[in-house]
Amino acid sequence: MSRALIAAVVVADTALLWLDGTEGWTLAACAVAVALTMVAMNRLQFAAVLAALVLAVLTGGALALLACTGFQAGHRISARRDVVVAACALSAYVCVLLLVVQRSPGGQEPLISLARVVILTALPLLAGRYVAQQREHLRRESALIAEQERLRERLRIAQDMHDSLGHLLSLVSVQAAALEVSPLPPDQQRAVGGLADTARAAAAELHEVVNALSSHDAPGLDDIDGLVARSRAAGATVMIETSGEAVPLIDPKASHAAFRVVQEGVTNAVKHTSGTPITVSLDWQPDALLVSVANPMPRRASSSGGGSGLHGLTQRVTAAGGLLQVHPGPREFRLVAMLPLVPVLAGAAT
Repeated sequence: MSRALIAAVVVADTALLWLDGTEGWTLAACAVAVALTMVAMNRLQFAAVLAALVLAVLTGGALALLACTGFQAGHRISARRDVVVAACALSAYVCVLLLVVQRSPGGQEPLISLARVVILTALPLLAGRYVAQQREHLRRESALIAEQERLRERLRIAQDMHDSLGHLLSLVSVQAAALEVSPLPPDQQRAVGGLADTARAAAAELHEVVNALSSHDAPGLDDIDGLVARSRAAGATVMIETSGEAVPLIDPKASHAAFRVVQEGVTNAVKHTSGTPITVSLDWQPDALLVSVANPMPRRASSSGGGSGLHGLTQRVTAAGGLLQVHPGPREFRLVAMLPLVPVLAGAAT
């Protein structure tokens, strides 16, 4: 809590009490009470709300204090217990305020008192809660995007390892195999054989490491529902539609590619068109599965259609014998992949 805000609230409430006719030590005591309540609001939000309500009843003022404490309490509500405490405090304040109004001759009308409660307590409380929910929504979206970026980086490392180290180890294996069939002394023949075995073992270990990095337990078609559920938990509006007779994808590459298509599409939609509805479609054809992710086009042009993520995804879908297309329409951005149902088609396509 900044000192400027504390000073502003103290000055505002003190000025209102002074204009209402409060003077002397009473005015000074009220100013001190308002300042202490504002200081305590950092760690004791609900206690500060109760103190503000008490001051409001006793002095008939503390209007700025009520608004600040209500907003802060709404911002910190995190459990059902907090909601119950806030509701009980507001209800007690309403009852006491109405009782005071009825017993005060020439006092305010009950409707005016209720309007004061709504404007100075309930609305700041709801506003604070709304701001807190929006921040939590943005935090979850950022965490989701960061997780997808981490997976992309791991895939890039795996591809680089496969392209560079795999190529070098293949050359070593070929040269060692050529030396194995050449006329060499027995001791050199054994050394060359050991070199060939070591190169083949290194290539096999590299293959296992690359598979571990790129697959991450190989999420597939069955994991799409979990991906959608996590995206919804992060605040995204994701709908999933299915059509046709669902059959299992025999080729693990095609199943994994289907998962990555949905993952890439949802991630791009969350990143570039946050808060808009996202539609995931699984259309089962007689010989292929059509996977699509659609969302409204962003107001500004983005790199959704040409990023490195889609480039790697195109390679993955192609390796599974499928086809990936991007359709940036005037109102809708759609990512569509056609994946074969049987590995034979995948082999023929490559």
